[in-house]
Amino acid sequence: MELRTLRYFVAVAEELHFGRAATRLHMSQPPLSRAIKQLETDLGAVLLHRSPTGVTLTPAGAALLDDARNLLAQADLVRQRVAAAAGAATITVGILGDTTDRGATRLAATYRRQYPGVEVRIREADLTDPTCGLRAGLVDVALTRAPFDETGLTVQELRADPVGAVLRADDPLARRKRLALADLADRRWFQFPDGTDPLWQSYWNSGEPREGPVVRAVQECLQAVLWNGTVGMTPLGHNPREELAVVPLTDMAPSRVVAAWNTGDPNPLIRSFVRIATAAYRH
Repeated sequence: MELRTLRYFVAVAEELHFGRAATRLHMSQPPLSRAIKQLETDLGAVLLHRSPTGVTLTPAGAALLDDARNLLAQADLVRQRVAAAAGAATITVGILGDTTDRGATRLAATYRRQYPGVEVRIREADLTDPTCGLRAGLVDVALTRAPFDETGLTVQELRADPVGAVLRADDPLARRKRLALADLADRRWFQFPDGTDPLWQSYWNSGEPREGPVVRAVQECLQAVLWNGTVGMTPLGHNPREELAVVPLTDMAPSRVVAAWNTGDPNPLIRSFVRIATAAYRH
């Protein structure tokens, strides 16, 4: 058995769907299906029951899943030890947005426990760079939000958060239980500086041309709402200050939390970091 094939199997077993697993692995579905069938042939056991709606684990598949996770974790630990011996036991992580996110908190705790010998350096980026310094080579991996230009990057989705409009608490719309984007059509929205990734700007402006004050950081956006009545946007679950209110939007696409890194980066610590992040953000 190859470690790559075991990673394929774990992805399918956790997603319980070949299509979702292929997306997670950044590959097409046919070679993934062939790899799992070959693994079943090599082991002489059926690992998955396939159906039009997805897959379920057989008893043999459930047994392999536990062992495969342990083997992959051990392989990652070996890579980490080799990296440490080579003097490369450092990973720089770029972060964007709310650093109190529970997923990030779980990730930090798990990573410290599993890789106590690795020095993790954190670089916090402002809203003008959703890749948190990846393209400039300032970080090894970014914990950020999509969408942005993914050219040359590998992106792993960790979670998708519904979005709400940030309004002043005394705004008439703040009393609503929910809003549609059309309710905000005549309002001023925050803008990012010229040169900011256009996909990023377009998402936070809901795909429409908007006018409003230019901001670079979350606090600047909140101050624009407070002082000027500008419309702000935020993933739900972030508690605003008492002078502000967040109202869920019914027709805006969720904000995707992702891990991103430069495709082909040989740093062996990136893979283990993303593996732990994927688990931490799904609980």
